[in-house]
Amino acid sequence: MSTRPFRVLGIQQVAIGAPSKAALRHLWVDLFGIPATGTFRSERENVDEDILSIAGVEIDLMEPIDMAKSPKVHEPRLNHLGLWVDDLPAAVTWLTEQGVRFTPGGIRKGAAGHDVCFIHPKGDAASPLSGEGVLIELVQAPADVIARASV
Repeated sequence: MSTRPFRVLGIQQVAIGAPSKAALRHLWVDLFGIPATGTFRSERENVDEDILSIAGVEIDLMEPIDMAKSPKVHEPRLNHLGLWVDDLPAAVTWLTEQGVRFTPGGIRKGAAGHDVCFIHPKGDAASPLSGEGVLIELVQAPADVIARASV
């Protein structure tokens, strides 16, 4: 195995899905007091989400726009974990060479405006390595996050 050309710097987000965001929002915003900082809606990704933030970590509360369509952002309820990486293109290239399976779509802009891509929760014959049942989002860290991690 060659030397890894990137570093994981920390948790960027935790995404939680439900058929309706109402109960999630009541728990996370009303009862826990975590402030909502934005929203994101994407027909292509079948998601309507509220974005919360605490201690630099984003918490995404998601519901599907159409329950009959995929992706089903409410299944599983703990939808995905996002990780800051310092060099997303290098991470994708290297992990692909190691046999990691990525979801379709490649690197693209995520809800918070950062470049992102997703490691598939299940491997296949061509790319047997995966998130072992967990969808993992790799997120390009901005310069300030990279600088803090270098200290």
